[in-house]
Amino acid sequence: MTTTAAAAKFPDNVYEGEWTKNPKIVDLNDLDTFVPGYPYEALREVQEKFPVYWNEEKAEWGPGFWNLTKYDDIVEVSRHPETYSSAQGINISFAPEADPAVLNAIVGNMITMDPPIHRSYRKIGQPFFANKSVQAVSGRVRELAQDIVGKAVAKARDEGQIDFMLDIAAPMPISVLCDLLGVPHEDWKKIFDWSNELVGLFDPDLCEDPEGAVSVFMDLFAYGQAMIEDRRKNPREDLMTAIAEAKTEDGDEIPEHLLNGFFLLMVIAGNETTRNSLSGGMKVLIEHPDERSKLVADPSLLPSAVEEILRWVSPVNHMRRTVTCDTEIRGCKMGVGDKVVLWYGMANRDPEVFSDPWRFDVARADNPHLAFGIGEHFCLGARLARLQLITVFDEIMKQLPGMRFELDGEVTWVRTNFINGVKTMPVCIR
Repeated sequence: MTTTAAAAKFPDNVYEGEWTKNPKIVDLNDLDTFVPGYPYEALREVQEKFPVYWNEEKAEWGPGFWNLTKYDDIVEVSRHPETYSSAQGINISFAPEADPAVLNAIVGNMITMDPPIHRSYRKIGQPFFANKSVQAVSGRVRELAQDIVGKAVAKARDEGQIDFMLDIAAPMPISVLCDLLGVPHEDWKKIFDWSNELVGLFDPDLCEDPEGAVSVFMDLFAYGQAMIEDRRKNPREDLMTAIAEAKTEDGDEIPEHLLNGFFLLMVIAGNETTRNSLSGGMKVLIEHPDERSKLVADPSLLPSAVEEILRWVSPVNHMRRTVTCDTEIRGCKMGVGDKVVLWYGMANRDPEVFSDPWRFDVARADNPHLAFGIGEHFCLGARLARLQLITVFDEIMKQLPGMRFELDGEVTWVRTNFINGVKTMPVCIR
């Protein structure tokens, strides 16, 4: 990848500073913290000792940020966007010299909007993710799952091993998403590769040149803009047509940077979260053979098993909010502009909400997990994600009796603190 003159620089956001408000337990802005996987033990200590935990950061990124790990705190913040705003970004930090076109698209999408404008933009895609619409595509989702799982099982038998992430978890959601958007089949891999690079921006295995990553953003934006122009001339019954024809509440056309942001959100959010729930879900089923056997013996447990997988995996590690007025949480005073980071994986293991939270239980009945968030920004595609998870695991049980996949090498993780992302997951058939 070549670096353009206007290319943004994305320096590593690692800082060894002085923790002034509480002792340092873990640096949640150090991406290497997440390379071995989600730092559960360190965050468990944070949750027990400092449920409102201060983390220093590099001076040019900001003074630091507050971290919440308790369920009730995260729910409270999520339900009060007037005090805890999304409009200044949902990532912990942005590179100070990042390209404005990239930042406008990253910050210019509905996930970084507050009400009432958020609701007007959410309406653009809402019909495609409503229950009736999701049920209407269930046959197509089944067809894709049968093909993807079938090819992977055959490959595992022939070659002795597959990469569950690359052969099943990754192709499933990108196929469903591209179908929904109306992306031609020959371009599916292109969308997948762009998504990989952008999510793995700081992972050398996924993005060779972080400083040149702006060109990947621009390629993605140009592709989306070309689709939008085509749909305005040749409308179809797909999500890109809905985006192309969308207007503001005043009847004006939506600005280009917001359309770029909407397309970016669909490609990343609609792909990565389901992918990582699938790979993380298979991993936890392999690691808990008794629970896997329970599910195989009683497939009616699949819906509750999927909810438990979502709780356990929590595919999005965090979202950030920015304080708009003086406030406090658990006695910690916060001022205007303070960053507050919500750690969903720990909220989903809060012992005050979940019975025996560190036990994986496919039959768990009371499971109000926050894997899809809560409040204003509850995941728009939650129904479609659940459908894909249920369908894929059902197909694995049908095509591979006993779900007889076993780990056959090291599981590696994407170098990012934003998603709980499996990078490679070699498995074989037992």
